[in-house]
Amino acid sequence: MGATLGSTLLGFLREVISAKYYGTRWEMDTFLAAAMIPTILFGVFNGALVSALVPTFSEYLARDSKEEAWRLGSTIVNLLAIVITVCAVIGWFAAPLYVPLIAHGFPKPQMGVAIHMTRWLMPSIVAVALAGVFSGMLNAFSRFRAASIVGMALNVVTIACVVLLNRSLGIFALVFGTGLGLIAQMLVQIPAFVSLGGYRFLIDIHHPGLKKMWGLLGPITLGSAAGQLAMFFDRFFASTLPPGYIAGMNYATKLVNFPQQIFAVAIATVIFPLLAMQFAQADKPGVARSAITGLRLVNFITIPSMCALIVLAHPIVQTLFQRGSFGPSSVDLTAGLLPYAAVGLLAVAANVVLTRCLFACRQTAWPVSISIGSVVLNVALSITWLPTLGARGLLLANSVSQTVQMLLLLWLVARLVAEIDWGALLGSALKIAACAFVMVVMLDWIASLGASPQASLISRAWFLFGQIAIGALVFTAVARILDVEELSLAWRAILARFERNVIPPPESREAPIA
Repeated sequence: MGATLGSTLLGFLREVISAKYYGTRWEMDTFLAAAMIPTILFGVFNGALVSALVPTFSEYLARDSKEEAWRLGSTIVNLLAIVITVCAVIGWFAAPLYVPLIAHGFPKPQMGVAIHMTRWLMPSIVAVALAGVFSGMLNAFSRFRAASIVGMALNVVTIACVVLLNRSLGIFALVFGTGLGLIAQMLVQIPAFVSLGGYRFLIDIHHPGLKKMWGLLGPITLGSAAGQLAMFFDRFFASTLPPGYIAGMNYATKLVNFPQQIFAVAIATVIFPLLAMQFAQADKPGVARSAITGLRLVNFITIPSMCALIVLAHPIVQTLFQRGSFGPSSVDLTAGLLPYAAVGLLAVAANVVLTRCLFACRQTAWPVSISIGSVVLNVALSITWLPTLGARGLLLANSVSQTVQMLLLLWLVARLVAEIDWGALLGSALKIAACAFVMVVMLDWIASLGASPQASLISRAWFLFGQIAIGALVFTAVARILDVEELSLAWRAILARFERNVIPPPESREAPIA
């Protein structure tokens, strides 16, 4: 948990550093388009492949078939290294053919730079694939430390390269740092992987475990690829917009993802083993209660966060990013986009919990189908809104498609487990929305006073902190008055972490997808 939090904070710092040196210039747009290939592979291999490998590999270990487990693991590692290396070589030569598909709106000189950047990043896809496999196999042996610091390795190396090499390499310092950081993700795991002692240089294409993996890999790959395709189409459509909008969309999205990664993923991670255990015990009322509790906690965190991001968009962007190349025009551009990204925060966070609930109940086909359908809706809305709303339309399309996905997943959970307490969920959401409304009124009144900080980071940070603190106090006070149960639930959960002799809930190791 500490490593995940550190990785999230360092990832956000990486965005702040990138904003300082490159702002919303066309070079940053070009890098974000070129980085699509390793980004997509990173998402797929660290999601689909690992999710298919871990249960199959762990099954052999659980049956004391360690030799067979390592024959499977070694086959995957060696076969993947060969196949992805060949793909990387082909990708290097074929870059002029597929990069224009991603960034079709770039002018010819910018397209040439995008192709050059893509070729710089291409060798890292081998490391991306192997890093995902190493993480999965280490997790199967309950060796979590090395796998948990891969994000920190990527961010530290990228930040160091940008700071040290920017003067001599310009934007290619970020390109080089990203490629080297992706390789570092693999390197930090090699000592722990080698220490397991079972790896061999062999390929057994007739291993029965490969067939089991293929059975799992299909639907999981589709689900993992759906999210990456949404990002691809964002870059595809945004490449037709004026310079700076791809970068502005990226910064706005990262701001919205920050509370989602910190809180929603943590909630989903905590309730996932509980849901799996309750489903295994045929305790459908328990599954329903746990799912609703998770969603109510998500509402409690994301509704006020969403409102704050919308109301305080300009001071948040200005405080975090305005320095160096990220000037007032970049602040206005990103702050203007942030509300359209923030409006989908509740849906994005709820989808994490709902998907985990369905996976715990051993449902994969329907969640994947819904995920693919949301991508199709996203593309259709993007095409509709791009001519009139531009980048705002692309972000709004993401938010609307995520909201539709949330409603469909919620319907699916209700069909699966029944006994959903709709009254408790709706009543909780209305109370939290009322608290957030009073908070917004207070923040809007503060803004109407016309006070503004001085043009220094300390002054802006202090002013923003004051606004957030006042908003949080107002929200908490109204929540106490309205007796919002999630407030006391969250407080009891925090206190429980410091109590002794508290027996933790049993974990289920039978969940098909972790």
